[in-house]
Amino acid sequence: MTRTHDQERGNTMGFDALRNTVRGRVLESGDAGFDRVARPWSLAVTQPVAAVAEVADVEDVAAVLRHARAAGCPVVTQPTGHGAAGGVENAILVRTGALDRVEIDPVARVARVGAGVQWGRVQAAAAEHGLTGLAGSNPVVGVTGYTLGGGAGWFARKFGWASNAVRAFEIVDADGRPARVTADSDPDLFWALSGGGGDFAVVTGLEFELFPMPALYGGRVMWPAEQLPEVWDAFRALTSDAPDELSVWFQRFQFPQSPEMVALDVAYLGDPGAGAELVSVLDRIGGAVADKRGALSVADIGDITSEPTDPSPAIGRTELLPALTPEAEKILLGESVAPLANIQVRHLGGALAGPAAGARGPLGEGYLVYLLGLGLPQLRDAVHAKLNTFGAQLGGRISGSKPFTFLAPGESAAAAFDPATLDRLRAVKRDRDPHNVIRANYPVLD
Repeated sequence: MTRTHDQERGNTMGFDALRNTVRGRVLESGDAGFDRVARPWSLAVTQPVAAVAEVADVEDVAAVLRHARAAGCPVVTQPTGHGAAGGVENAILVRTGALDRVEIDPVARVARVGAGVQWGRVQAAAAEHGLTGLAGSNPVVGVTGYTLGGGAGWFARKFGWASNAVRAFEIVDADGRPARVTADSDPDLFWALSGGGGDFAVVTGLEFELFPMPALYGGRVMWPAEQLPEVWDAFRALTSDAPDELSVWFQRFQFPQSPEMVALDVAYLGDPGAGAELVSVLDRIGGAVADKRGALSVADIGDITSEPTDPSPAIGRTELLPALTPEAEKILLGESVAPLANIQVRHLGGALAGPAAGARGPLGEGYLVYLLGLGLPQLRDAVHAKLNTFGAQLGGRISGSKPFTFLAPGESAAAAFDPATLDRLRAVKRDRDPHNVIRANYPVLD
């Protein structure tokens, strides 16, 4: 099929010209199946897009961008929509699921993946060679969006941000021109894409470093809420001097029609026996109702937290705590979980506090608080009220900064970057996309 600029400039009021240009499928409002393909993973977010383009290849992406530029409409890219934020009125939503290449070079310890690939596939492929990527906790999260926002998962304390591991981005720029971007070929764009979000180009593929993973120990231990003080004491003790190879997350759960529970999730990069010894304090807390600790493959790290993999109406809020002060502890432990489903505290530090090559700089705070509720009609208002109450109570005990991938609808990219970094990101955006065709979940321009 021949693609011409004349074709793409025709019919700017509709999408017939685009349908006749791309190899993939283009749906607009009213078409059968449109609502399904326009829906993000986060069902609490509405996406009133004008059309959805399920691109078949990089040439399709270029054609969509040229059409959007001529028609004066924005382009939003989503492989899964985990980080969807809304604010996409009249945009063309580009679904990149067909860009699903996964190549592992075990000698060079490099992965090359398409923009539609999820972390579970990468981890399964890398595990065959004793390697791992810097994946998150959920195997169905897209590699690209996670990495563009920095990306901090189980292995971040040891190896840092996922964006630090990137060696090259395959992109299509705002004018519809494909390119390969490295730190040498285009330092400014590479810097912006390395943790600054996806506001500067449409990324169609990534090349990133993999890390040796000879052994892994981890899992969840869960207790009734009555054990909360002991579990919290163990969390404090473990995180006060944890080696960078050990990550520990504290959880309070309120599942529907169930009593409140408390849990600790652990992941240790190393010999399972050494990992078990490091967290042996957990064995001295009585009354555990479940203990799933053991040797793991990196292909199975999603089993540690067993987060939902099907779309759900999740509503979340994240705050960063410099330290676990007595005042912060009183709020985290004293407040009831309900109507939320989860209060989570993650231990940070380690390599996350060290130098970072891209826009996602060092993270000085020691802990991350993540609050999660369900956006069901009967719960939505109460969940939002609880999130706001929690934020107000934590008040000056939080830093006010947030990792980009933890921003929530209604928040701004300004919360993720210091003023100097944000100014530089905006300069790159104006230079590379002066017509503001490409829109990230949390754009750097207002």
